Amino acid sequence: MGKIKVVVAEDSASARELLVSILSADPQLKVIGQARDGEEAVALVARLRPDVVTMDIVMPGMGGLEATRRIMASNPVPIVIVSASWKALEVKSTFETIRAGALAVLSKPSGPGSPDFERSAERLRRTVVAMSQVKVVTHRPAGSERPSTPERSSRDPGAPSLSVVAIGASTGGPEALRELLTLLPKALPVPVLVAQHLSAGFLDGLLSWLAESTGQRVERAVAGQSPLPGRIYFAPEEEHLELSPSGRLVLTPAGDQDLLCPSADRLLSSVALVHGPRAAGVVLTGMGKDGAQGLKAMHDRGALTFAQDKPSSVVYGMPGEALRLGAATYVLPPRLIAHLLEQTLAGA
Repeated sequence: MGKIKVVVAEDSASARELLVSILSADPQLKVIGQARDGEEAVALVARLRPDVVTMDIVMPGMGGLEATRRIMASNPVPIVIVSASWKALEVKSTFETIRAGALAVLSKPSGPGSPDFERSAERLRRTVVAMSQVKVVTHRPAGSERPSTPERSSRDPGAPSLSVVAIGASTGGPEALRELLTLLPKALPVPVLVAQHLSAGFLDGLLSWLAESTGQRVERAVAGQSPLPGRIYFAPEEEHLELSPSGRLVLTPAGDQDLLCPSADRLLSSVALVHGPRAAGVVLTGMGKDGAQGLKAMHDRGALTFAQDKPSSVVYGMPGEALRLGAATYVLPPRLIAHLLEQTLAGA
C-alpha cells in the first residue's frame, strides 16, 4: 500500500515547515507539495492529485475559502482546514469552507516547546489519515428542501411528548448540525443540548455561523442554567455538558485522562437519567465511539433515538457504533432526522 499523498497550503514559512515536519513523522504520510496561497494550492492539486490537503484560511491573494470552493468544483479532494486565526469573522469563514466541501477543522499545532504539542500533532496526523479515506465528489451546496415523501414515525402514539433533544457530533458535525438545525422549527418548543468535538478557539465562530445560517438561537451553555425552549446550548470547549437531576446545566472541566471533551456519552447519559422517554437523542458523524453508549442509555429508557446514516456521514465511526449497539430507533440523514423530530414535536 502506497503512502498517503498530502499537499500543505500555508502562507507562513515557519508554520508550513512545522506542518510538514509533523505530517512527515507519520510513516503513512508523504507531503508531495507545499503552497504559499490559495492559487498555488489549486494549481498543485490539479497537477499532483494528492489524497488530502491541509488548508490555511487566511492567506495573501486567494484565501482558503475560495481555494476550497475551486478545488471541490474542479478536482475534489479531502480538505482539512488548519487555522490559527480565532478572529470572529475569520473563524466564520473557516466554517463556510465546510459548506464548500472541506471535511474537518483543526487549530494549528503549537510549537514543539508547548506542553500540548504532541497531543495536537497527533490529532492532526490522525485526522489527515482518516480524512484521506473519505470519498468526496464534485461539491454542490447541500439542499435544504424537505423530503417530498415524508417518512412518518412509528413511535407509540401514547408515548410522552418530548421535553429535550440531545445531540453528539464530531468530524463532519458542523455541516450536519447546520442541515439539521435549519430544518427544525424556528420556535422550538424544547431546548436542544449539543456536545460537538471541536478544536480550541473555534466555538464562538461555530455558534455565530450556525446562528446566521440556520436562524436558530444558538449559545454557549452556562453552568446552573435551566435550559429554555427555543434555545440550542453547546458545551464549551474543554468542558463536559450534562444535566443535573433537577434539570439544570452542569459543566465539568476536562480531566487529564479525558481523550474527548465535551463527551457526547456523558451528555446523552445524563439526559437519559433526567428525561427518560421524554427525550430524543441524536448521534451524528464522527470518528470513534463517543455517544454510542449514551444513545444506548437513552434508547433503553424509552427515548426516541437517531443515528446519522452512512452515506451522509463524513466518518461513520460514532453513528456506526451506535447502530452496532442497537441504540438507534432510526438511521437517517440529517434532513430526515429533522423531519421526524419536527413531527414528534408537533405531536405527529
